[in-house]
This record gives sequence, structure tokens and C-alpha cells, in this order.
Amino acid sequence: MSIIETEAALHVAHRDNHTHRDVNGGWLRPAVFGAMDGLVSNLALMTGVAGSSVSQQAVVVTGLAGLAAGAFSMAAGEYTSVASQRELVEAELDVERRELRKHPVDEMEELAALYVARGVEPPLAREVAMQLSRDPEQALEIHAREELGIDPDDLPSPLVAAASSFGSFALGALLPVLPYLLGATALWPAVLLALAGLFACGALVARVTARGWWYSGLRQLALGGAAAAVTYALGSAFGAVL
Repeated sequence: MSIIETEAALHVAHRDNHTHRDVNGGWLRPAVFGAMDGLVSNLALMTGVAGSSVSQQAVVVTGLAGLAAGAFSMAAGEYTSVASQRELVEAELDVERRELRKHPVDEMEELAALYVARGVEPPLAREVAMQLSRDPEQALEIHAREELGIDPDDLPSPLVAAASSFGSFALGALLPVLPYLLGATALWPAVLLALAGLFACGALVARVTARGWWYSGLRQLALGGAAAAVTYALGSAFGAVL
């Protein structure tokens, strides 16, 4: 095999192996946050109510109400947050679009200056900026990347964020309620299942972020367990007083 063919094969192998995960799609943060929040908040809510020595039915109703209220709240909050952020980005893109239309030469020089600041020789930077500025949409995309740090074609979706948040919160919040729905009459199966879910969720996040799964799992387990213990103690104290 010739040197050229070898280099071509290596390039293809590098291209196929050198891939990155989607970090801007708008689904990971609300999904992870929603699942963790659903688990911790509903577990803490149920243990707090259970600590006050109420009936089993009251604990189940509390868990289901917490699931529904939290899921809708998370979805509405994520939709509003991501939609507002997207509208802000689109407003800034409109500003840049007007500048490119009104002052194309100044914007081209600005782009060339950015490349010069990164170490490109001035004549080459100016030539590259001139060629890239011939297409207005391409010029807008490059200016958005260089000046705003965003990709106009890959903005997070409010609907994706809301749906991810709703589904993950509901799934997380369901775990503490599930043992009761399956016939459990005590709190401890719900606590064990929720803590196991917290550990699994933390370990799963570690697979996405390339961090140690045991550390991430134990961290979530400790945080959720602490929240449940505190609310149970508060529920017991308030129940005794009231």
C-alpha cells in the first residue's frame, strides 16, 4: 500500500473514531436534573409526611401529588427558561445580522482581527475573512460562533427541555411511590428503592460525563439519604408537636 493510501486510510479511521456526544441539544441537563430532583424531592416529601405518623394512604397520596405537581412545575420552568434563553440568542443574532447588512466591511475587518488575535498572519486572516463573508448566512454563523460562542443551527429546544424534564422527574418521583402501589405497607421498601435509584442515576450520569461511576453514585446516594433523614426527623418533630 502506498504512503498516500495509508494516510487516507488513517484519515478515515480518525474521522470515524473521532466523534463527540451532543452537548448542546438541550436534553441532558433537564433530564438529569429532573430525575435527581424527582427522586430526592419526592423521597424527602414522603419521608417527612411518614415521619409525622400519618396513615399509609396519606403517604401514597402525598407521593402521587408530589409527582404530578413537581413534573408539571419542572416542565413549565424548563420551557420558560430555555425559551427565554433562545429568544435572547435570537435577538442577538438579529443585531449581528443587521450589522452585517449595514456595515459589511467593518464586520469583515472585525472577523479578520479575531483571526489575527489567534495567531493568523494579517494578510491571510484578511483573505480568509473576505472569502467567508461572501455568503451572508455563513458570515452570520461564523460571527455568532466567534463573538457569541453559539451555533445558530443548534439552539436548544424549549419543547425538548420541557419534555425531558417532565418525563425524568415523573420517573424519578415514581420510585418512592412504587412499593406502596405494589402493596408495601411500610416506608422502608420505598426508601431502599429510592436510594438504589439515586445510586443508579448517579452512576448513569458518570457514564455520560466520563467520571467514576462509584463516586457519582455514592455522592447522589449520600445527598438523597441525607435529605430523607432530615425531613423524616422534621416530620417526626412536627408530628409530635401538632
